[in-house]
Amino acid sequence: MNFSSKLLEDAVAEFSKLPGVGQKTALRLVLHLLNQDKPEVEKFSRAISKLRNEIQFCQVCHNISDTNICEICASHKREKSLICIVEDTRDVMAIENTNQYNGVYHVLGGLISPMDGVGPSDLQVDSLIQRLETGEVKEIIFALSATMEGDTTIFYLNKRVKHFTITISTIARGIAFGGELEYVDEVTLGRSIATRVPYENSLTR
Repeated sequence: MNFSSKLLEDAVAEFSKLPGVGQKTALRLVLHLLNQDKPEVEKFSRAISKLRNEIQFCQVCHNISDTNICEICASHKREKSLICIVEDTRDVMAIENTNQYNGVYHVLGGLISPMDGVGPSDLQVDSLIQRLETGEVKEIIFALSATMEGDTTIFYLNKRVKHFTITISTIARGIAFGGELEYVDEVTLGRSIATRVPYENSLTR
């Protein structure tokens, strides 16, 4: 693609680094910004810069937050004895949108994937164990994507936590194998949470 400006080319190159954004889409986005008033573009730039510089991760569940403790963990209305284990913030948002879950979360920050060089030590596993050691947790729900990496991670975590006196369950498989939670419709995801099954039972299916 030929550009009439090096500044334009550099901006398009940066936008093209975003997931799912090709060069043509990047060019369209850049040209859109150029057509906006300067204050609007500066507002956009400040929002991105502030996000990167000031964003925090909850010290309890590791979800993205504006403060040390996220709103979900800080809420007195949430059931602290029930922890839903998810891969990342996108899954928290997907489950919250169902309005059918009132517990708290634990964000692993990824899934075990030897092919990608991601092992258990790269995930927030130790802090999960620490939460369980308090004795306050009565149930954990594995709500990970129905993929090989998701199943591998659940299998590993189950071995780490099965000695605790807690209920260990997993979301019902209304989600097709290979599906990621963020793309599942809210009704299906909500039912999968509500009709969760004991993890040991899921192994026999």
